[in-house]
Amino acid sequence: MTNAPTQAASADVTALDTQARGPLLLLLGSGLVWLVISGILALITSIQLHSPTFMADCSLLTVGRAQALRETTFVYGWAANAGLGIGLWVLGRLGGNPLRALNWVMVGTLSWNTGVAAGLVGIATGDMTSFSLLQMPRYVLPFLVFAYATIAISGVLAWSGRRTDGAYASQWYAVAALFVFPWMLTAAQAVLLWMPVRGTVQAIAAGWFAQGVWTLWLAPLALAGAYYVVPKVTGKPLPAYESAPLGFWTLVVLGAWTGGRHLIGGPVPAWISTMAVVASALLIFHYLVIALNFRPLLSAGGTAAKFLRFGLVSYLLVGSLELLTSFRAVAMETQFTFLSTALEQLGLYGGISMMLFGALYFMTPRLAGEGWASSSLVTGHRVLAGLGVLLLVATLAVAGWTQASDLLDAKVPFGDIVSHLRVALMLNTAAHGMLLTANLFLVVNFFRTACVCCESAAAANSFRQSAKVEAHAS
Repeated sequence: MTNAPTQAASADVTALDTQARGPLLLLLGSGLVWLVISGILALITSIQLHSPTFMADCSLLTVGRAQALRETTFVYGWAANAGLGIGLWVLGRLGGNPLRALNWVMVGTLSWNTGVAAGLVGIATGDMTSFSLLQMPRYVLPFLVFAYATIAISGVLAWSGRRTDGAYASQWYAVAALFVFPWMLTAAQAVLLWMPVRGTVQAIAAGWFAQGVWTLWLAPLALAGAYYVVPKVTGKPLPAYESAPLGFWTLVVLGAWTGGRHLIGGPVPAWISTMAVVASALLIFHYLVIALNFRPLLSAGGTAAKFLRFGLVSYLLVGSLELLTSFRAVAMETQFTFLSTALEQLGLYGGISMMLFGALYFMTPRLAGEGWASSSLVTGHRVLAGLGVLLLVATLAVAGWTQASDLLDAKVPFGDIVSHLRVALMLNTAAHGMLLTANLFLVVNFFRTACVCCESAAAANSFRQSAKVEAHAS
């Protein structure tokens, strides 16, 4: 069996989908291309960890530059494009009006991806900064703020011009991401690059921005899609939905305060890391609300539901582990090891990406008016992505645990530590290979589906009346 059903349910295809099809598919397609590029870079960096001579003669892909390229491509290429596309789609559907300013979305998408490409060239040629998630040259970042604002205009208009009196959790998270990220990026540029603060304040600002990207931008974009899709795929209202506002405001207020956990033991005031521990503990309430709201996913079937279930479980697990590793006694062993990298990958790939995949699998057939071109590729992507994430996190955790034990033993030479990690890091490379293959399946399937959509649109009657615009609860 190679072909999925050729038509999405007509009741699910709205005027928004047909009108906004081009800009939203451009955002999703751009994100998927960056995802594959990020996977190639991740494979290179993984090989370099156990085989340092790999591509050692290529100055553009030294270990530090390749790692910065991978991180930037994943966050600003894949997650930003896909998250914005999903956020705009959710705001338009729940707002009750077709999206406006779509030409600006097209211009902003092209500008954003041009800026990301220019930033990657700067990183590869050595013109990069030393701050995590902010490695692109400083002259590129103002252009990205402008491009992001250009894309966000459509979402802001959908929010301000909504027909419904109330608002839903999907809208809260999407609007928060649209407003908070430009502010964070502008503030971080000002204090770290253009008018840099000095001493320990610089480390505090960098930690605040890196944590904010996760808790105040990527997580809200992913949760916006999840809050919209889960009731659709389960056919049930969200339980304990009255607590959703409290979970939202807990994340918004406390999210960035947890960034101080990265500075435990560093030359910063002790209250910074203490506040991070307190904020991480209080943030558990947000994760409890998410767990209560999405209980129906445990028994749901379908591709979108399976990706969302994997992503939400990973998201909840990351929240618990962040609290555990924020305690000083634990941090003394886990800091500066692959355990920190394992936690990062569990959050970004296991949590954020899997939730974005779930929303993308639900959204694309409704945008295209066609089912996925190949059900086999859908299954292949789901299986390989799930196994790849599990193997990726497990191998990094084993490597990190081994590394932590050896580093605390003064009798173990550094060369022995490296040799002890070799097997786990080689398996980690295999995990990256699985993820790259899985993402290639998704890219091929997405563009095949989009091409069928374009052919159908060209042959369709241009005077056909659009379906009624949807405006009901998420």
